Amino acid sequence: MQLTQATDYSLRVVLYLATLEPGVVVTAKDISAHENVPMRFLLKTLRSLVKAGILHSYRGPDGGYALAKEPKEITLRDVIEAVEGPVYINRCFIDEDYCTKHWTRACPVHRALNDIQKVLVQELDKYNFADLLARYRQGQSQDGRGCQC
Repeated sequence: MQLTQATDYSLRVVLYLATLEPGVVVTAKDISAHENVPMRFLLKTLRSLVKAGILHSYRGPDGGYALAKEPKEITLRDVIEAVEGPVYINRCFIDEDYCTKHWTRACPVHRALNDIQKVLVQELDKYNFADLLARYRQGQSQDGRGCQC
C-alpha cells in the first residue's frame, strides 16, 4: 500500500494550516507557494478536504481556505480518507465478492489482514494534527528548519 502524491500534499496542507492562528484564511496561491505544491494538484486536494469537512472555503477577494475543525479533531485517517477513500489493505474488505475463492470468512490470510487492517486504522486515528504540530514545532526549535518532508 502506498499513499498517492495527492495525499502527501493534503497532509502537508493541513499541517501548514494548523500552524496558523485559528480562523486565518489563506489563498490557494499562498498555500501552493508555501508548501511547494503545484496549483493543479492543490486545487483538487483542497476540494477533497472541503468536501470532507476538514477545510472551509471562502469566496471573494479575501477568500481562501482555513481549517474547519480544531487540529486536535483532525486525524491522519481523516485526511487520507478525504483523498483516497476508506483505508483498506485488501480489496476483499471493500466487497467480499472480490474474493475469487468466495472464502473470506474462512480464509486465514483474510483474517490476518483484517487484524492488520484494524491496527492500521487505530494508528491512523491516534495521530491528530495538534500532536503533529507539536512535533513540527519541536523539530523546528531543534534544527531551525522544521519538517523537511
